Amino acid sequence: MNDTNRVMQSYGRCCASPRFFDDFYATFLASSPAIREKFARTDMTAQKQLLRAGILNLVLFARGMPDTKLRALGQSHSRAQLDIHPELYDLWIDALLKTIGQHDEDLQQADLQAWRAVLNKGIDVIKAAY
Repeated sequence: MNDTNRVMQSYGRCCASPRFFDDFYATFLASSPAIREKFARTDMTAQKQLLRAGILNLVLFARGMPDTKLRALGQSHSRAQLDIHPELYDLWIDALLKTIGQHDEDLQQADLQAWRAVLNKGIDVIKAAY
């Protein structure tokens, strides 16, 4: 099975877990004071919906879709706008992988490797806009 198929199956299992997105943000926000500051005035209900779509966009890009949405996200997160430093994306990936490990009961090591490969491909596009 290829990486994007592994990730889509794993993501489906995660999305079926009612606390997946809440647990992700609890883990992510706990990872750095800089991250907590960035989200201090954020509507977290809306943010969880953006996260759901954002992860899907990362997977679709890895499957061959154009990078249009990721480039737009990169621009909105660039130093000229939200000023999300590139190193914070590494914390984002780590928090996501940890949360996936808590919510995907069928997760295998190969799935985690697939997740990392798929996420890094798209995150590199976002970071490049910084």
